[in-house]
Amino acid sequence: MILKSFYNEQLAQASYLLGCPGSGEAIVIDPNREIDQYIESAKQEGVEITAVTETHIHADYVSGSRELAERTGARLYLSDEGDKDWKYQFADQPNVTLVRDGDVIRAGKVRLDVVRTAGHTPEHITFVLTDEAAAPEPLGAFTGDFIFVGDVGRPDLLERAANIKGTMEIGAKTLYRSISDFKKGVPDHLILWPGHGAGSACGKNLGGVPVSSMGYEKLVNWGVKASSEASFVEEVLAGQPDPPAYFKQMKIINKQGPTIIGKITPPERVTVGQLQEILHSTETVVLDTRSTALYSKGFIAGTIHVPLGKNFITWCGSVLPYEKDIIVIAQNAEQALEIKKQLVLIGLDSVTGWFLSEELGGVAEPTVLNQISHQDFSGGLSTGNFQVIDVRNLSEFESGHIEGAINIPLGRLSERLGEIPGGKDTVVHCAGGTRSVIAISLLKSKGIERLYNLPQGYDGYTARN
Repeated sequence: MILKSFYNEQLAQASYLLGCPGSGEAIVIDPNREIDQYIESAKQEGVEITAVTETHIHADYVSGSRELAERTGARLYLSDEGDKDWKYQFADQPNVTLVRDGDVIRAGKVRLDVVRTAGHTPEHITFVLTDEAAAPEPLGAFTGDFIFVGDVGRPDLLERAANIKGTMEIGAKTLYRSISDFKKGVPDHLILWPGHGAGSACGKNLGGVPVSSMGYEKLVNWGVKASSEASFVEEVLAGQPDPPAYFKQMKIINKQGPTIIGKITPPERVTVGQLQEILHSTETVVLDTRSTALYSKGFIAGTIHVPLGKNFITWCGSVLPYEKDIIVIAQNAEQALEIKKQLVLIGLDSVTGWFLSEELGGVAEPTVLNQISHQDFSGGLSTGNFQVIDVRNLSEFESGHIEGAINIPLGRLSERLGEIPGGKDTVVHCAGGTRSVIAISLLKSKGIERLYNLPQGYDGYTARN
């Protein structure tokens, strides 16, 4: 049997290719939209992708299952375990086969048994792997967002991200029953390959190890060890990180059926004159991807800043509108294409052009970000001369905050602009000083002025007080 894993660091997301050398067939599980990596890997291993499947309707990235199946001619296997509200809307296509608990997906001697593991979502399934060429006993399981290393999938996303009220406690109880049934029905030696690792917002304390075993998780995983439904429900719903704002959009896209995008082509180069016109358009947003340090020293009014880095995708999904075209400010054409590929992973498909960062000085007089010193900030707090907007997540805010601060997480800023009182200077802060600059760029693009950034954020402030 061939087993290849693929891990996207920015999404903290894992996908897998299983191949049977004897039959020359392969299955891909939970692919993202970067589908060339699976096709190339299959080619290198001398197998053909004949089946594509996924554990559930994903919330944190756009699924590549539909496009990979179409590109390769593979059969697409999708869960039919969800209720009427959680059915794939493109399941009637001729290459789609719906599967339920007890069904089997094959690639030669590679066998995947479908197991219903609802809770994270109503339609969630797990694939139990048997390498029949080696033994008739199961080898492992691809658990998606069901059981992680050291954690379990969160059952609150339908309510907190998709705004489907009254679902998270029901989901928590369902998840408890699914875990109880699963751990009784499989051997301890079963290897577990989860769909996410550390850093994913699909759980609250995911381990950094890419693989585990059922027996080990019984020893260390709080969710697998839980002995009562009541305690499990309380624990699984407590302390979950705020879901990124774009998760709701992902659920819609993946349920309806992601657009087939084909080969991702480089965006067009934009001239100085064109960018000057674009900045006055309401149909296009300009994304400045330079470092926060460079942006703070001089930026073009009306641009939105998100620096390239580990959290680039998450922050872009939090502040960029899905209905508008995007022009990216980049160092070169190669970087612009890479940015476009990253944004496509979360459905921001309309990167139509790029502008050379070195030419920003020719567009307009750069604006310098207003920074407030910690001394002036402390003094202003005592006199009430300004208001404070804390753009950290609610869980961060609840663990400690500046008295009187208004908490509006970065991902909710666009929809909660009306909560920012007018008539005062406004100091914006986050934990360390990056999200606050993103927030200020967004607020300024909405016409809000008299904004100041607190360097080093809440962490820097508390270290001095």
